[in-house]
Amino acid sequence: MINENTLAELAALRRDLHAHPELAFQETRTADIVARELARYKLEVHRGLAKTGVVGVLHGKKGGNGRMIALRADMDALPLEERNDFAHRSVHAGRMHACGHDGHVAMLLGAARHLAGHPDFSGSVAFVFQPAEEAEGGAAAMVTDGLFRMFPVKAVYGLHNWPELPVGTVAVHRGPVMASTCRLEIRVRGQGGHAALPQHGVDAIVTASHLVAALQTVTARNLSPLSAAVVSITQFHAGSAWNALPDEVLLRGTLRSFEESVQDRVESAIERLCAGVAASFGARIEVRFSRLYPPTRNTENEAGICLRAARKAFGAKNVLTDPPPSMAAEDFSYFLREKPGCYVWLGSGGATEGERRVLHDSRYDFNDAALRAGVRYWVSLAREASAADGNPAGH
Repeated sequence: MINENTLAELAALRRDLHAHPELAFQETRTADIVARELARYKLEVHRGLAKTGVVGVLHGKKGGNGRMIALRADMDALPLEERNDFAHRSVHAGRMHACGHDGHVAMLLGAARHLAGHPDFSGSVAFVFQPAEEAEGGAAAMVTDGLFRMFPVKAVYGLHNWPELPVGTVAVHRGPVMASTCRLEIRVRGQGGHAALPQHGVDAIVTASHLVAALQTVTARNLSPLSAAVVSITQFHAGSAWNALPDEVLLRGTLRSFEESVQDRVESAIERLCAGVAASFGARIEVRFSRLYPPTRNTENEAGICLRAARKAFGAKNVLTDPPPSMAAEDFSYFLREKPGCYVWLGSGGATEGERRVLHDSRYDFNDAALRAGVRYWVSLAREASAADGNPAGH
């Protein structure tokens, strides 16, 4: 399907993107490369959605059944300092592709290139190159800017490289894939004073410390053991002097779950807990929730299409059905609020035995050995999905 020369070109392109990472809504160089490549393959090229988004449209040669599908790749990097020392390490301080979006772009371009040369499918494919997946909600911005009005797709599909799975494997969920994410900010207000005379004040640090410990009971004692959720405190800001109790402590963290009803219960439990701890210590506690990405949930029919496509591409033994979902979050969920679709994990495990590549780590690098598998999956899916008539898919 993909010859060695093409694979080498994709790997070189991927490494070039890795060396020149761009943050959310700033992916101008990346978008220029994507648009150039799509035009080279003779696709219709559309630019400007969500500032730097690019969409390429390809029409199949096996009849116009009016069905259009979307295949999506995210383009943005993370604000991390890269610690790798290979030749294609980031040239920009404080920016790196630590999540493999450089590989996602290269794989989808490879699929567009192959399908443009072999348009033996029906309907049309929209290749969506999305900005700002990492915490900025580029998918929501593309929807707001009219992605699905301009490209009335019947379904939308995505993938993420998954280092925990070996190359040549695909995981498909028929339901929840990734969790929602919600930012949590808690402000604990006490009464400062001399560290030698704590009885004259209200110790905000002690109050906040008890609160951090108590928050670990929220999911364990307010939810069914069968309901998944996690509360994590990731920041504790307090004080600046050795001998003075601060007036205030600021806590920050995240909440994650797969169901909005579970999210509601967790938030209510945290509010009750904060009120109780405040009363116990004589402090004042303010809590604020900022809901970000909704849960990523695949639809049944489209998950079935992905299962068939993956099995055709890699064989049934290399396709995992309904593995445990992840508590990480993904803004592909905004697309799934608008359209049916499916988001899968593509194995990208280390190229050598025992090697481990961890997403969002400062030494992460996308495994180029997964490029061929990614192109193979996308091409198989494009043919399978564009031909689907909407009837329930078998499993």
